[in-house]
Amino acid sequence: MYDVIVIGGGPGGYAAGIRASQLGGKVALVEAAEIGGTCVNRGCIPTKVWLRAANLLHWIHRADEFGIKTSAEEIDLQSLVARRNGISSDTRMGMEGILKNNGLEIIRGLAVLKSPREVNVDGTMFEAKKMILATGSCLDIPEIPGLEEAALTTDQVLEMTKVPSSVLIYGSGPIELEMATLLKAFACKVYLVPGPDGLLPREDRTPRQWVTKGLKQQGVELLRRFTLESVQKSKGQYRANLSGPEDRTLNVERVLVSSRKPNIANMGLEKIGVRLNENGGIRVNKMLETSVEGIFAIGDATGGWMLAHASSSMGVTAAENAMGKKSNFAFHLIPRGIWTVPEVGAVGITEKEAKKKGIDLKIGDFPYSIDGLAMARNEMEGSVKIISDARYGEILGVHIVGACATELIGEAVLAMQLEATVQELAMSIRVHPTFSESVVDSARDALNWALYLPRR
Repeated sequence: MYDVIVIGGGPGGYAAGIRASQLGGKVALVEAAEIGGTCVNRGCIPTKVWLRAANLLHWIHRADEFGIKTSAEEIDLQSLVARRNGISSDTRMGMEGILKNNGLEIIRGLAVLKSPREVNVDGTMFEAKKMILATGSCLDIPEIPGLEEAALTTDQVLEMTKVPSSVLIYGSGPIELEMATLLKAFACKVYLVPGPDGLLPREDRTPRQWVTKGLKQQGVELLRRFTLESVQKSKGQYRANLSGPEDRTLNVERVLVSSRKPNIANMGLEKIGVRLNENGGIRVNKMLETSVEGIFAIGDATGGWMLAHASSSMGVTAAENAMGKKSNFAFHLIPRGIWTVPEVGAVGITEKEAKKKGIDLKIGDFPYSIDGLAMARNEMEGSVKIISDARYGEILGVHIVGACATELIGEAVLAMQLEATVQELAMSIRVHPTFSESVVDSARDALNWALYLPRR
């Protein structure tokens, strides 16, 4: 019998397995496909290879701002695909080596739970004292007539050696916006239909406004008050039928689909009493334990924020609890990163959420346009917004838009984790010139003594 069986070998699964092993557990990890899950093979890592290429193209087109006359004469997509596949392969191989180094047994096959302590993997039964479900997510094609035939998936984008002439993207989340950024950089005509909630509905209004502006500047056509009703094949393309202020049709080569859902079908969860959330994910408590004692669930399988770093951090907490500790997971410290132009990094609650709770707020908002490094590099789009409690100075949320936002948000996470106040952040020191200075300046603005903004 194992101490812990982890089902799923993505970022959450291998983090959970390694941590349980470090704590002295006998651990098995079950994986039906590739180690690394969506993140390594079809998500986080491959998309960043493509987005890096898109970013380079963006700056090649703007090189004359720095006196450099150049152009991108040829784009070899096959080389880009080869690089993407090579990095995924190297990462996957490295993770398998780390798992074996930590003494984990890797079991290949599909897992079905037979009891809280038993799992069937392709006909073979295995027992464990505790289970951790880390099955990730899978593509979720909306039930729109004709969409499945027209669908261009994110998997296909990452393998493309020819860019479609035109694409309609239906959706409003980070993946959809990153795909719009990527495809537009490679000269695809992009139509973006966010749906009724608008762009990035779970983010603060400040990043939403900046990202909207950035997409428009790149030439993405936003159709914000429309809904995709159906898709029909038409003369070698697809006709997308939209409803809105007035009915509209668009002829496009493909319709991109990137929405995802928890990958938990046919696992036997219902038979052993594992309950689900309203969003279709596995319900967990603060310790990440499900409704069945001894079974934990993490990452995309729980629904909510589908983020690799959230999965791996949840994996550590679940593994420690499975091995006898009693720790709560800090859901409020999960950061979000969006690789659009400009980038977005965020943690904590939005201004709207804080006001709904009736909290008396102090808000700082410092623009990149007067940050010295931003001016030097001509990356002045964006700002740092800090939401704090007026009475105690508690930092409730930080929303960064602009260059290096996905890196800078880490210091906000640490500040909130260590319960630093906005007053303490305002008195801290940063290297000059850096983008991080804007974090300090935003904290000072929240206290109404920003040095480089006009007096209020």
